Amino acid sequence: MLRIRGSIGDWPVDLTLEMDDGDWAKLGAQLQVSKPEASVAPAKPVTQDEALWQIAKDLLRKAGQLSGPDLLDQLEGLTGSAVSGKRLLVRLRHSADVKVSSGGDTPLYRWIEPA
Repeated sequence: MLRIRGSIGDWPVDLTLEMDDGDWAKLGAQLQVSKPEASVAPAKPVTQDEALWQIAKDLLRKAGQLSGPDLLDQLEGLTGSAVSGKRLLVRLRHSADVKVSSGGDTPLYRWIEPA
């Protein structure tokens, strides 16, 4: 939960936002916040695509299961682009950690825990 208090001109503002894990992931991706490692340099720089891929996997892992349209909406919000969201959705569809099954009219994306 996030609370914002202040004013707009003479109008007082007291706003409470309820955010789930997916919302926090989107916010974190937009802010691109990262903790610098003081003593250990990464072997390979993490690209924005790889960072988004990790966040997309974490989003589905935490949810456990999402319908295709719901997952696509969250991925589009995460990336800020319909094309990038669809690209992540396709990548999830082909991931060994994800099982896609028929959920009636829409596919269901389910995270599979490694054995």
